[in-house]
Amino acid sequence: MAMSKSYPIFLLLIFLGLFGWIYHNENNQLQMQQQQELNDFRQYMGNFAQWQGNGAELYQSITAHYPLQFFQYIDDTDGQLNYTQGELNTQSAHPLASLFALDLSHTQKLATGRLQVKLSADQAIENAISNTQQLGIVLLLTYMVLMAIFILLINKLKSAIRYAADYISHIPEMSFSAIESSKLNGEMAPVRLALEDCRTQLKSQMDNLTQENQKLHKVAYQDPITGFGSRPRFTTKLESISNRAIPQLGLLAMVKATELAHVNQLQGRSAGDDYLSSVANCIRKACSKYADAECYRVSSADFAVFLPDLVLKDGPKFLEQLKVFLDEYQQMTKAESVAHIGLVPYQQGTDPVNLLTLADTAVSIAQTLGPNSFHIQEKLNGDEQFGDDRWKMAINDLITRQALKFFQQPIQPCRNDVEVYRELLARFYNSEGKFLPTTTVIAMAERHGMSTELDKLVVISTLKMLKENPTISGNFGINISAFSAHQELFIGWLKDILGKHRYIASRLVFELNESGMQANLGASYKFVREVHSVGSRVSIERFGMSFTSFKFFSEVRPDYIKLDGSYTSSIDEDSNNKFFVRMMVDVARRIGIRVIATSVERQEEKLTLEKLLVDGLQGYYIAQPQAITLTDQI
Repeated sequence: MAMSKSYPIFLLLIFLGLFGWIYHNENNQLQMQQQQELNDFRQYMGNFAQWQGNGAELYQSITAHYPLQFFQYIDDTDGQLNYTQGELNTQSAHPLASLFALDLSHTQKLATGRLQVKLSADQAIENAISNTQQLGIVLLLTYMVLMAIFILLINKLKSAIRYAADYISHIPEMSFSAIESSKLNGEMAPVRLALEDCRTQLKSQMDNLTQENQKLHKVAYQDPITGFGSRPRFTTKLESISNRAIPQLGLLAMVKATELAHVNQLQGRSAGDDYLSSVANCIRKACSKYADAECYRVSSADFAVFLPDLVLKDGPKFLEQLKVFLDEYQQMTKAESVAHIGLVPYQQGTDPVNLLTLADTAVSIAQTLGPNSFHIQEKLNGDEQFGDDRWKMAINDLITRQALKFFQQPIQPCRNDVEVYRELLARFYNSEGKFLPTTTVIAMAERHGMSTELDKLVVISTLKMLKENPTISGNFGINISAFSAHQELFIGWLKDILGKHRYIASRLVFELNESGMQANLGASYKFVREVHSVGSRVSIERFGMSFTSFKFFSEVRPDYIKLDGSYTSSIDEDSNNKFFVRMMVDVARRIGIRVIATSVERQEEKLTLEKLLVDGLQGYYIAQPQAITLTDQI
């Protein structure tokens, strides 16, 4: 039952109890007083024990001292002396008189007669009733005052509760208005403090959530490295261009940071991020005179720049300015190239696929023109492979001219009994002597089915270098494609040429990507067997990225495995990577395979990998790739 209902009932019962106690007490006092008066009367009547005479005279004598309700004297001998006055049973006019019942009767034998009297209690009863009424009225007034105070308090409490409930009901609406202290004071003060604390914490959490949401929004729509718009925003921009209802025209410049893979391999991942940030700064400076320019990073190494309201004849000015900044950055870092740019026009209703194909073609052509070159492509003239054809001719040219130079990056052995090697990194250059992006050259060679010829060029150039320069000592790793390794004609050619140079062949380690070798385990095993037959060895790079990596041990049996760089990254803090590397080393050691960790960039990573008992270490922290010289000694 609610307090607003139970409390008045409880209070009423208390006051009824008090009134009953008052009545009981008043009635007891009345009974005691009248009993005392009756006892006094009996003592008084002892003076009349020998009374002989007229009853009327006796009545007068007694009433002079005591009020009588009934008097009757009956003489034993003379009836004329008898006297009766009053009534034995009379009812008081007061309606509450029945609550105070008294029996004050007295009967006595006198000398010559019999006396029966009943004392009058009307005055005493009226006094008792009056006292009881007065105290009852006091109790009633007290009860009414208390009830009035209770009603005021309970109404105030209800008002505070309604205010608190209404405040709580508005919290889901994210309403964090200040609490009115005057409406939640007194007993409701703890509720006020709790609500205030709740309001403060919720507001703080909402602010934190808002900040996190802004961060997530920034991550989703802004590239953290360059500060440019992310790929989702780039996609939205393409969709707006394809809308025929929105009049617009302009230029799209695609910038490919072609050296990212080389920088990551040469200097490490952190340097790769710095390189991308620097390319973005070059783009940003070139766009400074174009207030409406919009820049995006659309992939790991690709940037897109929209220049609204410009026509194709305005493009060279922007491209030349951008090339100046790229050249300045190239000179500062002493790199051989930084990026390549392709420029194409667009207008409303342009198909995004065609636009990107045109831009990709322009970039592909620019890559064949030398470091930091650009190319403007207005249309494809119906030949969508135009850029690829340029690459096909460029690759044919560099194969014909044997246009490559070698860089080297050593592997550091972890123990004296471990034999390792230096990895040769091929760099290709065009007819003008300008280096081409290695990753793009390899990708385009695979697209045109020329990767085998490119691999032959690398093998022939390596054999020629080591044959003509006997002062260069040690073992060398050569990167070839898994596609070539799975071709019987290539394997036959390789076995034949290595058989003619067995001394040099024994110094060569052929590096192949694990994912490519996994495509055909049978062909991969055959390649390893044939290479072993002429004294060369095989290393599988980027190892551990497949769920079937362990099957590789028993079916292919390479000489080395080079763990993917993702296992090295922060291995000193990553227990999962530690467990995998430890397990890989244990399995490899049982069957005589050497394990080499790559992408080592920090001392903590090096120390952790040494504790895990890997056989060799390679990475920017160990040694940077550098041009090979004719007197290199391992």
